This record gives sequence, structure tokens and C-alpha cells, in this order.
Amino acid sequence: MPTKKFPQKYIFVSGGVLSGLGKGITTASIGLLLKSRGIKVTPVKCDMYLNLDAGTMNPLEHGEVFVTADGMETDQDLGHYERFLGEELSRENYITAGQIYWEVLKNERALKYDGKCVEAYQHLPSEIIRRIDQAAQKHKAEVVLVELGGTVGEYQNVMFFEAVRRLKLKQPQDVALIHVGYLPMPPSIGELKSKPLQRSVQELNSLGLQPDFIVARSEKAVDRKRREKIALASGLSKEEIFANPDVDSIYEVPLVLEGQSLADKILKRLNVRAKGKDLGEWRSLVKKIKKVGRDGEQIKIGVVGKYQTTGDYLLSDSYVCVVEAIKHASWANQVNSEIIWVDSERIEKEGTKGLEGVDGIVVPQGWGRRGVEGKVKAVQFARENKIPYLGLCFGMQMAVIEFARNVCGFKRANSTEVDPRTPYPVIHIMPDQKKYLKEYQYGGTIRLGVWRCRMLPRTRLSQAYGRSGIIRERHRHRYEFNNRYRRQFEKAGMKISGVSPDGKLVEAIELSPSVHPFFVGTQFHPEYQSQPLKPHPLFLAFIKACF
Repeated sequence: MPTKKFPQKYIFVSGGVLSGLGKGITTASIGLLLKSRGIKVTPVKCDMYLNLDAGTMNPLEHGEVFVTADGMETDQDLGHYERFLGEELSRENYITAGQIYWEVLKNERALKYDGKCVEAYQHLPSEIIRRIDQAAQKHKAEVVLVELGGTVGEYQNVMFFEAVRRLKLKQPQDVALIHVGYLPMPPSIGELKSKPLQRSVQELNSLGLQPDFIVARSEKAVDRKRREKIALASGLSKEEIFANPDVDSIYEVPLVLEGQSLADKILKRLNVRAKGKDLGEWRSLVKKIKKVGRDGEQIKIGVVGKYQTTGDYLLSDSYVCVVEAIKHASWANQVNSEIIWVDSERIEKEGTKGLEGVDGIVVPQGWGRRGVEGKVKAVQFARENKIPYLGLCFGMQMAVIEFARNVCGFKRANSTEVDPRTPYPVIHIMPDQKKYLKEYQYGGTIRLGVWRCRMLPRTRLSQAYGRSGIIRERHRHRYEFNNRYRRQFEKAGMKISGVSPDGKLVEAIELSPSVHPFFVGTQFHPEYQSQPLKPHPLFLAFIKACF
């Protein structure tokens, strides 16, 4: 007997003028506001790339890759969704154009279209709608929030907008379209200009779509005059235009939109009844963030990466989860953490002077040989100067290499990812990964998603979590600690504090409190599970050690 379809409504969030203007935060904020009213929601991110997932994308091009509990490599917006909603999402919550084409072609090969000519205009929008419905059913959502990546008018997203148009035609009472556009404020003019946003709405109109609401992003709040201009040009009332100006913290955005009754108007448009309203915990969070920002002690955290510098610009999108996890733990500890970005390649050229004066050092994820020696030097600086250190995935591997060279005496120790001919391969490829590399199967083949880790008692790791035993953390790697050297490391003073349940994989390392105030490396990514209302215990312990 077929499963009964769960009743649902659709909210689509599109963007105009420029990318990176905050559609993801807007979508996450709306999700939180609806959830606070007792509505079961699930968000979906649609990326317009032909990639099957985000795993093979360059972090400088696409930003950080987020990993779901079930092992899907996704756009960073899914991390924002999880942090705002406080819920685990799944692979169904991430759709790419590549997935859509892939599925349609597989269906054609399997004769699932009954011998019809397979056409982009006919079959791609139907598959997009099916995938969105699949996410709604998976999470039993009354309302599915769909963020459309990129900006309206781009060639590659036409079929996604066509899917929205067809849904609106078929179920007009069940679909709401929210358009997020940017109002620039040129310094030479000194006022917000609404023409770019108006033009992006016209682009929507050319696709047969009329937005139900507009969220205006800008440096300052949009005034009445500009709201009226936007409304007139868009065929909406000024009550359907919402201001979303820059704020000190992204976690303020839900309250900014709540103050304009956006959620209530969306529910009225979709004819969905709220089941109460409770934003008390979130209001308390924002109040705490502001108080800490005003009165909290200041500390400096050095983040040593290689994906933050692009040309003359410094970007943090490659490490969004790390940045947010540091913030969550800092607010909980009532301190302000200023992040000092240090390029590992610059350390290779100029030394570690960029790390002088920091209160803690984080070496986050990474791939390949570029900038490795700079990261190793940063680890050595933290260890020898007794500066609190947290190594995440690649950062744990760098800590192992540094310890091997400078404590164990293995002078040319390295990872086989960096130097396949190293005489001391203290980090090597996981055995089951060799076949994938041999066959050039890079995408979706690494160790992904949630894996169990057994924490050993009387360690900093178990102390941070408040217990020993099993924890569940997310992974994204194909290289690991080489167990051939395990005994030598432990003899030299490095503790193996976390292992896989069968004891075969090293999941965490640390130095004893008697020799270092805080020195921990994890093969897993604790930052993926940190939330503003539930900071990750490992980041809490790290930040506490920094002041």
C-alpha cells in the first residue's frame, strides 16, 4: 500500500542583484520563526551547479563544505539551517542541478518515461518538484522552505524557476515566493538605490513569476519612501516589503523580521494556522550576544588556514562552521573572540610573527600539500609556547606530523598525501580509500557523515564532554593516523584520547595538562554540530582555556 503523502506548503526564496546577500540566513530565519509557531518545517537548498554534491568544489570558489549526519557534502547554507532550527538535516535537503540531470538520465535509461522523448523543459522541472516533495516527506514537513541558489536571470537556474511557476499554477494557494534583493548605497550618492532590486523583480516577471513578498537587504533599514517605490514597481503593497538591514550578528535577523510580522503574513498567505508562538529562548540568546559584545572580556583566536585569501581580499566563507562554533563557545563563556586570520603560506615565508599575541590557535580542515609547512610551524608555535591549540581534521594531522618531527625525532615525517615518499608516514591513506584514488573516484568516496568515537577516560577529551564512552561526530577525510607509530607517540607523551569503537582508528589526540594547558586534535569535525543555543563542548573547553 503506498505511503500517504504528508500535506505541505511551499515557500521559495529567490535572490536578485548579487549573490551572497543573505538568502540562506533569510531562509533559516523564516524557518525558525515558523517553527516557533509550532509549524513543522524543513529547508532545502538548490544549487545550480552540475556537480552532484559540493565535495569537489574549491572552498575559495564555493565556500565551506558542510556535511550532514548521513554523509552528504553540501553547501554551507545547510549549516546555517541546522544552527537556526536546532535540527539534523539529511541528503534530501540538498539538491543540485547535476543531481536532477543525473536522475532524469538514469530514468531514461531505465525506460521510466515509457519511450517518450526526454526534454529539459518537460522533465527537469518535474524532477525538481519530486525532489522537493521527497525532502518534505522525509522530514514530515507541513511547510518546505526552498532556497534557490544564485540570482534570478542566470542561465543555469531557469528550470528551477520553471518548477516554481508550475507549482504556483497548479497549487496557487500552497505556494509563496519571497524575493530577496539588494539595495546598494554608493558613497558618492549617500542614499539607498532601489533600481537594481526593481530590475531583478522584472527578471522574475519575465519568467512568469510574481513575488508575494520582498525582503530588501541593505546596509541601513529601508525607509518608507523606498518601500513605496519597490512596492509600486513590483505590483505589491508596501506592507509586503520587508527591511533586512545589516546587523551585528546574523542571529538577530529572525527578530528583525519578526518585528515586521513576516512569519504571520506568510502563514496568512498560505492559509496555515499558527499553534502558538515562543521565541523566548532566541530572544535571550540575542540579549546575551549583545551583552557579551558590550561587557565581555576580549581574547584573540588565531585561525591558520589556506582558503581565506583570494587576490587582495580576505574571505571567511571557507571556514564558516569554525567561525560560528568559536562565537557560540565565546558567548557561552562570556568573552569576545576576535579572529585573527593567518595564511599558512605566509607563515612559510615570514615565520610565525602573525601569531604573536593570540590567546588560542585553531588549525582547521584542509587538503593537499599547499601551505602544509606553515601549518606545521603554527602547531609547533602553539606547543612550544603553551598556547591553547585545537586541531580539526587536517589540523589534527598537522599536530601529529609536528610532534613526530620535533618530539619523536622523525625529521622527515609527513602525510603521504603531502609526501608519498616520506620515510615516516605518520599520516597515511585509509586502506579502503586506495582503490578510489587509483580509479580517480574522488567525489563522495571519502569517510563521511556521523561515526562513533570511544573517548578514553581521564582525558581532556572526556573532560570536555563531561563523560567518557561513546560520542557521535561527523567526519570528512580519507587519511588517518598510522597505527604503526602509535606506541612511539604514546611513549613520547602524546595521548590517544579517542578511537573508533573497535580501537583501530585514532580519532583524537592530546597532550597532558601537565605539559600543556590545552592541546587537542580531532579527526572529526566538532564544528559541524555546534549551535548557538547548544555550543559544542570541545569548543567550550578550548575557549575557556584561552582566558
